[in-house]
Amino acid sequence: MTELARIGLFEALSGETLGKLADRMRREDVPSGTVLVREGEPGDRFYVLLAGIAGVSQQSLGERRILRAGEFFGEVALVMNVPRTATVTAMTPCVVASCDQQAFDELLRPLFAEDRDG
Repeated sequence: MTELARIGLFEALSGETLGKLADRMRREDVPSGTVLVREGEPGDRFYVLLAGIAGVSQQSLGERRILRAGEFFGEVALVMNVPRTATVTAMTPCVVASCDQQAFDELLRPLFAEDRDG
């Protein structure tokens, strides 16, 4: 939960909601070179990068950006109910936390609804 509290996206969450999220997130160590999500595949999890560096690429556009600790990915497929829009690959050993669609819908979706309105 302490690691999640440092993520800027989660600043708006109450302690209670953050605790529920922490209980439902799966933390894993990922070796360099691991594909975390693949463009075109169904999206079923939301990810937060807790440590390390990951690269984002798209087939039509190539390398797009670099993700660093504290950043997140996987929300587009869950919010819009579309296949993954990019591939995310660990460039260094990484630590990620992820939650499934149900936890995302219950605890995080409102954060993205507010983003779109603003």
